[in-house]
Amino acid sequence: MSTSAPATSTQIHLAERPVGWPTDATFRRVSAELPPLSPGEVRVANEFVSVDPYMRGRMDDVPSYVPPYRLDEVMEGGAVGRVIESASDALGVGDVVLHSQGWRDIAQGAASDFRAVAEIPGVSPSVYLGMLGMPGFTAWVGLTQIAHLAPGDVVFVSGAAGAVGSAVGQIARLKGASRVIGSAGSDDKVQMLRERYGFDAAFNYHEGPVRHRLREAAPEGIDVYFDNVGGEHLEAALGALRDRGRAAICGMISQYNATEAPTGPRNMANIIRRSLTLQGFTVNHYSRLFGEFAADMTPWITSGDVVFDETVVDGIENAPEAFLAMMRGSNTGKMVVRV
Repeated sequence: MSTSAPATSTQIHLAERPVGWPTDATFRRVSAELPPLSPGEVRVANEFVSVDPYMRGRMDDVPSYVPPYRLDEVMEGGAVGRVIESASDALGVGDVVLHSQGWRDIAQGAASDFRAVAEIPGVSPSVYLGMLGMPGFTAWVGLTQIAHLAPGDVVFVSGAAGAVGSAVGQIARLKGASRVIGSAGSDDKVQMLRERYGFDAAFNYHEGPVRHRLREAAPEGIDVYFDNVGGEHLEAALGALRDRGRAAICGMISQYNATEAPTGPRNMANIIRRSLTLQGFTVNHYSRLFGEFAADMTPWITSGDVVFDETVVDGIENAPEAFLAMMRGSNTGKMVVRV
């Protein structure tokens, strides 16, 4: 336990609902006064906060799998920090904790809102926002629970150089895929997919139609498609999936900022012809499996079987800039803001 005094928290709020791409005017920096701790509460100095594609959907006031952000309130999301004051027996000063209070430098609340996590020697705690957090868990769930990956499968991942995509490729390889193929938006990222993340083949989706590039990489077709992009990538995958192929539909970042209705894939009849299964999912419905995921992923990370990269932007005031850069595909691996 420790005594507590008032404090000031710098926060990023949603100032307006964007139409199309968010802009600087979409966000507002606010200084909020925090009261002294009440019994059972803790105060946390955030070390890293997360920016993620799903946040764009929450900026719109439409029904979804999570409630939309409220105007003039903080941008909620994953964050990891260290307890600096405690009025709780459950968490002590110095504990590293994960929480969802999002874009702020100081977080405060009931100790039950924060989950203590172990420090891994030589690994930044930001790993709990990436490979050991929601992106890594999303990849694992999509492959094991949705696509039902089997040894020998040929796997294609769109947006493969991002936090989720890079995890998908490595998990697929470790789970016995015979060939792993990824798409990315630059030659440097394509090289990283092959040389660092162990993809068997990769291509730059800006260099010609995706269906042609995928056919070159997988002339005999694919068994599993992990979709982070939608649009042209989904159409190409529908053309390449073999009989009884499976697709885990995780995200459609190509459409998140669209102001006009997107055109659907033109080859949907392949779903019938080839007995394909396409299933969308959100990882929050699989939280009961997080322990099983962690039992796989933690030793992979500590042994070096899984590697990960981060794009780090410094300063909580730069969280909007980091978010927009991530939406433009400027990141390699997980985009995080270092507080």
